[in-house]
Amino acid sequence: MENFVLTPFTPLAALDGITLAGQVQHQGLQLDLCYRLGGDLGRLQLPPAAQQPERQDYLWQQTCLEFFLAPQGQAHYWEFNLSPAGHWNCYRFEQYRQGMAPEVAYGALPFQVEYQPEQLTLHLRLDLSPMLTGPEILEMGITAVLAAKAGDLSYWALTHPGPVADFHRRESFCLALAP
Repeated sequence: MENFVLTPFTPLAALDGITLAGQVQHQGLQLDLCYRLGGDLGRLQLPPAAQQPERQDYLWQQTCLEFFLAPQGQAHYWEFNLSPAGHWNCYRFEQYRQGMAPEVAYGALPFQVEYQPEQLTLHLRLDLSPMLTGPEILEMGITAVLAAKAGDLSYWALTHPGPVADFHRRESFCLALAP
């Protein structure tokens, strides 16, 4: 299991004291990912739990936990969006921001969200066999968009390699996960 900490591209005073960290593990064709969003969660716009979570577009326009996966040395990659409300999406890209299409291999993403007074925990256990033909080294970027109460968006990631926040930059897929 590998620990991670996300940092904002540009810190917002409205989100002072907010932390975002977690763990990830890749074994064979299984990915386990846990986010822990901590601090005064009242500073964030957090959507209420959906009665029927569903696949939705544009989740990144509000608080959304995300990650990107790519087979090592290949141009194509996937973007996963996980809303604290339970909504989700997964897109496949042929290369950097090109050929975006919903990944039809998934009809749902198995994740749970737990709210506590000063912590939101999201845990995902994902079967990778619909995407991969066998175990392989994956390059991973772990990211988030956090919406402050006033509506300002803050972009969080393991690293911010460019002059603007851009989670699709391959340099931000900085975790190499062996199966």
